Amino acid sequence: VQLQASGGGLVQPGGSLRLSCAASVNIGTIDVLGWYRQAPGKQRELVAQITRGGNTYYLESVKGRFTISVDNAKNTVYLQMNSLKPEDTAVYYCHALRIRGYWGQGTQVTVSS
Repeated sequence: VQLQASGGGLVQPGGSLRLSCAASVNIGTIDVLGWYRQAPGKQRELVAQITRGGNTYYLESVKGRFTISVDNAKNTVYLQMNSLKPEDTAVYYCHALRIRGYWGQGTQVTVSS
């Protein structure tokens, strides 16, 4: 499984970004899709994930602001990020779990005025 992430950038506080992660396989065969982030000097943390059955999980600090979704026709998982805060600044990684885990390359998100 190969994952190609995109959509990061520089945004002002309160702004929005949508991250995309395209999978090289039928996304319906992937058990769990997730977005992680890693800020400088911090450990990588799970931000949001969605199971093949549609169950979702969100990090407490992003609940109500971020939404994870899947487009099966495009084999793509998205992370819609609204009301961004400086503390959301990090490199964001998509992850897929299908028998084993697979990582996409990171995409930088910087929230700053």
